[in-house]
Amino acid sequence: MLWTDCLTRLRQELSGNVFTMWIRPLVAEELNDTLRLYAPNPYWTRYIQEHHLELITILAEQMSEGRVRKVEILVDSRPGAILSANEQPATTTAALQSAPAAIVRPRKEKEESTVKNSRKRLLNPLFTFSLFVEGRSNQMAAETCRKVLTQLGASQHNPLFLYGPTGLGKTHLMQAVGNALLQAKPNARVMYMTAESFVQDFVSSLQQGKVEEFKKNCRSLDLLLVDDIHLLAGKEASLVEFFYTFNALLDESKQIILTSDRYPKELTELDARLVSRFSWGLSVGVEPPDIETRIEILLKKAESNGVDLPRNCALFVAQQVVANVRELEGALNKVVAISRFKGTPIDLDVVRESLKDVLAIRARTISTENIQRVVSEYFRIPLKEIVGPKRTRIYARPRQLAMGLARELTGDSFPEIGMAFGGRDHSTVMHACEKVLSLREQDPIFNEDYKNLQRLLQS
Repeated sequence: MLWTDCLTRLRQELSGNVFTMWIRPLVAEELNDTLRLYAPNPYWTRYIQEHHLELITILAEQMSEGRVRKVEILVDSRPGAILSANEQPATTTAALQSAPAAIVRPRKEKEESTVKNSRKRLLNPLFTFSLFVEGRSNQMAAETCRKVLTQLGASQHNPLFLYGPTGLGKTHLMQAVGNALLQAKPNARVMYMTAESFVQDFVSSLQQGKVEEFKKNCRSLDLLLVDDIHLLAGKEASLVEFFYTFNALLDESKQIILTSDRYPKELTELDARLVSRFSWGLSVGVEPPDIETRIEILLKKAESNGVDLPRNCALFVAQQVVANVRELEGALNKVVAISRFKGTPIDLDVVRESLKDVLAIRARTISTENIQRVVSEYFRIPLKEIVGPKRTRIYARPRQLAMGLARELTGDSFPEIGMAFGGRDHSTVMHACEKVLSLREQDPIFNEDYKNLQRLLQS
């Protein structure tokens, strides 16, 4: 079977986690010259389209000896449509151990990778402000992006530089600006790309002798959106071209929005002149979402996908998955897939079964005892005082902070946390968590300590 052969090769080409979670559960059928794949929801199909559809298409065409010319990925929410690993077509050990043949990209009658076509990267229609869940961690970034729309190209926020760890919604926000602009002005010239695709397109234009066309396309925009700008490091020729494109757009007061995993001045591997220009406008950080925001993200994702997700289940997932929004989406997708496979509504049992691997990892990495140790070292106070009876401020504040972190990061109940802190009553833990929430809003230094400890514990 064609899809069985494709699975064998995909297992060799992709990491084990990606293959197991995203590829193997797909169901396939062959219709004439088309291989049709079925996924459980739009988020799944979008992931496959963005990351793996081109590779699957190439493999399908090769392995069918040209019989299959097209691969489609569709949503199929019928019960039982997504098979378990045991029901999937078997991949033989011999096949996995054999050396893979080189993947040859098919030659097409009409070259589709011209500079012009490569510039037409479509914005994701799901990346809008209405579908973006705001919380304390991203509110300033979201408000700034909305303001950019009303003052496009204004010097105080041009360029707009969004920075923070991966998977926190920076791409969503920058594309939301593009989608909103195109809705208000359909003829606006908007381009979204990653730094990597900028390099690829620039190199392609050099090879095809179309550098001038490339420059014209990049420098005649109203809005340029570039993701992961730090990935330009080491690409000297592309860096020079981006430098001139950047200057040309700023000279014309055209808006530029960039994202990176770090604050501009921390990008020491990039050209100092370019880094300096990144700081001309406004730099806004995006932090990991707090638990309330994580819950709302899960509920909104589920609602937009037509999934009935009970709030207590959303709370459980949010307590276990704390790193970023992408991991939240992945956890939700897994819960939905298990629920549909079993033919049962989503409840806590289904959620626990779906996240058993996550629970096992968290049990080994983040515990209340580990939090107590990290807080003790951070504030340079004895560990015995974190769990001890003393109520002096120098010990009480770190103790309350540790309780708040334990509640957010471990998912333990108030009584369980109280027992870990010297047998305290659950009401004491509840009061501590409320106090931490209040202090984070009122005291910037306390809030910074809390976020620093979060990073230490989650790294």
